[in-house]
Amino acid sequence: MHRRIADFFTPAPDSLVACTVRRLKSPWTDAIHLLWSAWVFITPLFGGYSWRWAILTLITYPLFVALYAKCCLASRRHVRRYALALVAMALLLLPWYPSGLSYFIYGCVMLGSQRLGLPRYMLLLAGLNAAMVAEALALGYSWQMWVSIPVTTFIIGVIIHAERANEQRNAELQLSHDEVRRLAALAERERIGRDLHDLLGHTLSLITLKLELSRKLFDRDRDSEGARREVEEAEKVARHALAEVRSAVSGIRAADLAAELASARLLLESSRVHCDYGHPPADLPEDIERGLSLVLREAVTNIARHADATQARIEMDRAPASVRLRISDNGRGGIHGEGNGLCGMRERVRVLGGTLSVESPPGGGTRLEIVAPVPLMRLVRSSGVAVDGALAPPVSGHSVA
Repeated sequence: MHRRIADFFTPAPDSLVACTVRRLKSPWTDAIHLLWSAWVFITPLFGGYSWRWAILTLITYPLFVALYAKCCLASRRHVRRYALALVAMALLLLPWYPSGLSYFIYGCVMLGSQRLGLPRYMLLLAGLNAAMVAEALALGYSWQMWVSIPVTTFIIGVIIHAERANEQRNAELQLSHDEVRRLAALAERERIGRDLHDLLGHTLSLITLKLELSRKLFDRDRDSEGARREVEEAEKVARHALAEVRSAVSGIRAADLAAELASARLLLESSRVHCDYGHPPADLPEDIERGLSLVLREAVTNIARHADATQARIEMDRAPASVRLRISDNGRGGIHGEGNGLCGMRERVRVLGGTLSVESPPGGGTRLEIVAPVPLMRLVRSSGVAVDGALAPPVSGHSVA
């Protein structure tokens, strides 16, 4: 028995509760709408409480709560049966129980949880309300009731339908963002793999050949100077290969930032905001690149949600000891206080040791400028020994390792 009850109230993977949990919200979020059922207890104020009302409420209200819970927990394909059960219960109770009209409203609204287009949903609401009005007229209900109930169901139904459609759109958009990041990371890994294969294939073959030659010269004990020369050349080739490998893999650090830029464009374009951006620097330290990616994500989200903009621009400038990120839009501006988003960005920039400046005149858009310091790379002497003692290939003048 306990197992059947548990199965009955287990949310389906595509139910409203499951979708709410996937958005990292409490599974009890939809239960707050039950507060509107207070009208079940308020309606008798206009006609008087009675024992019949009390008995019918004790019988039907728990059934109403169970059907509403099932509308939230059931698969979208099966929501209709529970919503129509609420409507049928209200129509059956109408001759003796005016409070049951609240059940009717809930049933009509929960029908919007099913994946129906707005025209079909409106036609369904029109049919159900026509049946309710016909019964109410036959029973002699006042005109205020059979006018107010259809208006209420249509208004709430349209609002809830729009909210569900927006939630579905946001979920699909989030999947698109995740796919963009995944494809960007995959493309970067494939590029690095090709570069490493092209760089190391020939170089390692050359090193192997020279080491084999030097070994043969040592074995013959005839040309030690030639063997030494071959070893030195193999060492130079290895150092050169090391430098090329470092140069090739340095671009992998910009993969997250590149994916975030692509995701930003996708988010803004879906919100009808044209976005321009350039290529990110390829030599940023991993912690700085990750921090800037998070700041960029928060800023772009704010533009999409609050700026009411039509254009946005993202610029990045790399200096020897710093990186500058500018994010601007042509929205309404007028940011005076700092909400959670801006405070979060400022905290992330502070962790990087940088600064965040905001310009947001009313009607003049918003411009964010983030400047973060970048540690200087090691200087290398021309002798081939790094300043901190690490080995490095010989170069002319100064270079970075």
